[in-house]
Parts: sequence; C-alpha cells; structure tokens
Amino acid sequence: MSEAFGLLAVNFAGLLAVILLLWALAVTIRDVSFIDAFWAFGMVLLAWGSAWQAGIEGGHAKLLLGLTSLWGLRLAIHLARRWVREGEDPRYAKILAATMEKRGWSWAKAALLTVFLTQAPLLFITCLPSQIGIWASGGDSVGILGWVGAAAALTGIAFESIGDAQLHAFRQNPANKGQVLDTGLWRYTRHPNYFGDALSWWGMWIVVLDIGWQPALASLIGPAFLTFTLTKWSGKALLEKGLHKTRPHYAAYVARTSGFVPWPPKTKG
Repeated sequence: MSEAFGLLAVNFAGLLAVILLLWALAVTIRDVSFIDAFWAFGMVLLAWGSAWQAGIEGGHAKLLLGLTSLWGLRLAIHLARRWVREGEDPRYAKILAATMEKRGWSWAKAALLTVFLTQAPLLFITCLPSQIGIWASGGDSVGILGWVGAAAALTGIAFESIGDAQLHAFRQNPANKGQVLDTGLWRYTRHPNYFGDALSWWGMWIVVLDIGWQPALASLIGPAFLTFTLTKWSGKALLEKGLHKTRPHYAAYVARTSGFVPWPPKTKG
C-alpha cells in the first residue's frame, strides 16, 4: 500500500505545480474562469501520471485510462470553448470581489486561496477511482462487473455531452433569452450534464470494484464527494438559486421536473 501512497504523492505534487502555474497565468490576465476547464483536464493528467508510474499492463488500467481521458478531454474542450466565447464567469468575479472586500486581500491572494488551492485537493479526491484503479490493476482480464461499469461511464459521458449540446443550441437562439430549456434530456432532469458527470465517475468506480473491494473502498470517496458537490454544494444548489431569480418560469419547471436522476415529468392532477 506504501507504493500507492507514493504514487498519489507524486500525482498531487505534480498537480500542485500545475495549479500554481495556472494561478500565475490568472494573475496576468486577471481571470480565473478557465479553472473549470482544468477541473476536467487535471483528472486526465492524474490518470496519465498514474499510468506513467504504475504502467498499464492490466485491462482495468487501460479501461480506466481510456474512460478518464474521454470524459476529461470532452468536458475540458467544451468548458474551454465556453470560456473563450463568453469570457469571465460572473460567479467567480462575485466570489473574488466579496472575498477581497471582507478580508482585505489582494486579487492575487483571493484567487490563490479561494479558487486555485481549493480546486486542487477537490479535483484530486474526485479522481481517486482512476488513480487507485490504475495502480491496483493486475494481470486479470476485465470481468462482467468491469464492463458494466464501463457501460455506465460511457452512458454518463453521452448523457452529459447531449445535454451540453442541447443547452448550447438553446442559448444560441436569441428568442430563448430568459426562458427555460425543458425539452430533450432537460425534460426529464433539470441537470442532465451534472447527472451524466456523476454517472461517469460511479461507472469508473464500478470498474475499480471489479478489481477488488480494497481499491474500491479506498476510492469510494471520489464519486461520493462528486455527487454531493453536484447535488448539495456548488453545483445544482448554487445554480438553481440564481435561476429562480432570473427565470420567471423556473419555479414551474422545478415543480414538474426531476432535480437530478432522469424521470418522466409530473403532470397536473
């Protein structure tokens, strides 16, 4: 197990170095919004860092490396393109302004402590199934449980990809300004992208479970923490708080549409 701790320590040190370089870039351009894209790409780096240290001879390692890369690169490209197209995320601007006013910090210090050094450990924890799974993968072939997990992860990737594409197309139409997207996947869940995200990582965790209960138990905090984040902390809860203020029909949408897990919408009476 000491080998696993060594691998994770190297990964975290490398992640921290990259995070500090990105912070320096953010100070230069005075914008931290690109950190969302790195959230996904950082997990790809951690997966490849694990493969570089432990090798990918095992079938589970190859599967986890491929799934993490597919999930992370797709989401990172999507979020990076959104940042280039839309510019600074007002959520981060608001957080930094409030922190600077309350604590008297400079912009650089507020960005470092409230964004970059906060994101690094959370990113690292979420990616534990990939890191530990790649380390623990032996010479055994992938079993039925592993392929079930892979199917779940691919379904999650497809689900969030379709949801993101539908939302982008909706926002591109000026007639939809101030309206609520309630068609396509958004008819069955208010957050198909968040649900797909969680399903992807639970699927990868199931691949780890196919290796053995010990690596699965050690990495369980990853998908559990991500699900908590998306449903109770910075994802769904924070986003919907703002939508209730800016979308007049959002309350009705909430009343009839599942908040996370896809489900047929409620009907009156």
